[in-house]
Amino acid sequence: MTFWIIVAVLCLVALAFVVLPLYKSAGRLTLLIATIIVLAIGSAAALYHEIGRPGVPSGAGTSADAALETDQAVAALADRLKANPDDVDGWVLLGRSNLSMRQYDDAIAAFEKALALEQGKNAQTMVSLAIALMESRGGELTDRAASLFENALALEPNNPNALFYAGNSAARRGDKSLAADRWEKLAEQQGAPPGVRETLMRQVNEWRGLPPPTVEPPPVPAAEPPPVPVDSIVSLNLSLSEEAAAALPANARVYVIARDPKQPSPPVAVAPHQLAQLPLRVDLDDSNSMVAARPLSGFAELEVVARVSLSGSPAAQPGDWSGSLITTANSGQTVDLVIDQEIP
Repeated sequence: MTFWIIVAVLCLVALAFVVLPLYKSAGRLTLLIATIIVLAIGSAAALYHEIGRPGVPSGAGTSADAALETDQAVAALADRLKANPDDVDGWVLLGRSNLSMRQYDDAIAAFEKALALEQGKNAQTMVSLAIALMESRGGELTDRAASLFENALALEPNNPNALFYAGNSAARRGDKSLAADRWEKLAEQQGAPPGVRETLMRQVNEWRGLPPPTVEPPPVPAAEPPPVPVDSIVSLNLSLSEEAAAALPANARVYVIARDPKQPSPPVAVAPHQLAQLPLRVDLDDSNSMVAARPLSGFAELEVVARVSLSGSPAAQPGDWSGSLITTANSGQTVDLVIDQEIP
């Protein structure tokens, strides 16, 4: 029973990492991340209700207590795996839990162990290991990570994470046609939010030398009042340092990325801009959210990264410039964000 209590706690810890535990339905992968969130919350809540600690009143714990409980649960799982080293599911769970806590070396070791036990035949474990390797290098798409994404695609051609990052990898090595094919396939998957689909197809058309896709706004009946403006969740004054301005071409693309400080990947929201527009005021709201079930307004605190991409891809690569800060959401204040750091 102790093990299942650990699993219930770790389900909640790993929930923020919604892209990794992709739900398989009808023999194929989809982007129904909202379904995943509902399933994860429902499973963890039901499990805890059945075998949890009935003596603890609701709301009585503190964040420090929760962190301690999580650390203890992860440690207990690690100890259990020492006695059961062939438990593949346990290693995967340990890897996801360490990844959610930014214990990247431990996450990598756990995923490596799981992948070895699976004899390299599980695409999702490959994707998880690749993301852990990237996070350990500040988001850099390393050669090892790129190889893992390619191998994952060979096993599961519709894996969303593998399509996204393998597309980045193809663009980085100059194969824009393959990169466009992969991102187009990702954009066509069922459940992809319209804003994400538009961003993907804009990049696809750029790689193919085509004009940006035309986005027709939905018709508004004349009798209805004009839509109420969306409140900004984060407001930025975005600018470049003198060093960055001297080093970067004016036609470069700038990605403003909002992330959960506790779990940076996947991002919560992304908004593309052109470098020539800077200095620029940037307002992020729920329309920029990557997934409707994970809106920007659902976070009290956000890490905002502004990255100038020389390749056109949102993934960090050497030679790009960036700036970042952590800010309170819905503060009503406009914060200054300066792009002043070159990515080595």
